Amino acid sequence: MKHTYIPHGVCSRMMTVDIEGGIIKDCEIIGGCAGNTTGICSLIKGMDAEDAMDKLKGIDCRGRGTSCPDQLANCIEEALELL
Repeated sequence: MKHTYIPHGVCSRMMTVDIEGGIIKDCEIIGGCAGNTTGICSLIKGMDAEDAMDKLKGIDCRGRGTSCPDQLANCIEEALELL
């Protein structure tokens, strides 16, 4: 199932994850630091969605209280709730 999320408090503008059978099949982050967001998506492809969410949740960017990885964890969490 493909899920789109609008992040809050970060530079990225949109996130999309595709989860099938609890595994992240695809990920895309629009906006933000291109190298970092592309790298994060590449790393989580093929991972168990709950494991990826646990690893990303709580990461802070420059004292914002959130980050693109943290917001991606929220995106994954929302997607899993809808499954």
